[in-house]
Amino acid sequence: MKIAYAFRRTTVYPYTAGFYGPGGWGLPHEPALTTFLKKISEIGFDGIELGFEVFGGHDATKSSVSELQKQLEDAGAPCVAIRAGGVLCTPVVGEQNRDRLFKSIDIAGWLGINIVNSALSGPSRNKTLGDNLPGKPIQQGSSQLASYQDFERTASILNEAGTRAGDAGLNVTVEVHQHSIADTSTSTLKLLEMTNSDHVFANPDLGNILWHYDEPEQSSEEAIVELAPHSKYWHCKTLQRVHVPEIDRAYFIRTALPDGDIDYRFAINAMLDAGYDGYFALEGTNTGDHLTKDAKSVAYVRQILAEIEEGKSIL
Repeated sequence: MKIAYAFRRTTVYPYTAGFYGPGGWGLPHEPALTTFLKKISEIGFDGIELGFEVFGGHDATKSSVSELQKQLEDAGAPCVAIRAGGVLCTPVVGEQNRDRLFKSIDIAGWLGINIVNSALSGPSRNKTLGDNLPGKPIQQGSSQLASYQDFERTASILNEAGTRAGDAGLNVTVEVHQHSIADTSTSTLKLLEMTNSDHVFANPDLGNILWHYDEPEQSSEEAIVELAPHSKYWHCKTLQRVHVPEIDRAYFIRTALPDGDIDYRFAINAMLDAGYDGYFALEGTNTGDHLTKDAKSVAYVRQILAEIEEGKSIL
């Protein structure tokens, strides 16, 4: 199993960036860029995941994206997956996200990479329900609040995306994500069934199940066993959950993989036992010395993989 860096922070001296938005999830400017890419390779990542916007968005051309990919490859950190998410079942925003998804498939085809990942979440649309913050008992955009028509519209677009992906020799993955109709194993598998495409699969992000409601709808172990046979890409992160039942809220602290509430030893075994041969895409930490924290996570994953290879881990 190879490890990709789905980084979520790029503050590398002298470049600073926030956590959310293109600035936080984009590539730093030089001279920090070369330092960042070389450090990724040194830590042990086999490549990186980049967002649609990093390649120039709708203005991207085959020439421009190939030029960036060459720079990444020369530094030992090629792009191995493209991120292009957003809700697909709403007017206007859904149509914009559909176009982003289709353009991302074009970019991936130009690069010769085989994964475009889509998280079907969207912004808050109901003032009564408040902002889309993790840890609340009701979440906008969730499968609990979705209509059958929401699933039908999403599946229709994903089916077309799958056709385009197949023509380009790649796959689209649906990320299990909070504020999304694909927020549990059950809802994700139903959506894949309705999509009915040989080129649309799951991305079983266990962190997003934990990070959704005040009390998780299902355990990480249950989710990974059900989703593993249907997965082609895998976002991995973890958190420590602090539940305050008196106010129906949970709060979360992002940590390195060995220190969180998700058992990745179990999850890695489940994925490998299902025949998974894609990337373990580490979603890095978002505070402090993220490179050191993320290196700790990589070492943890490599140790588990080595134990499995040597027959020391129990499936």
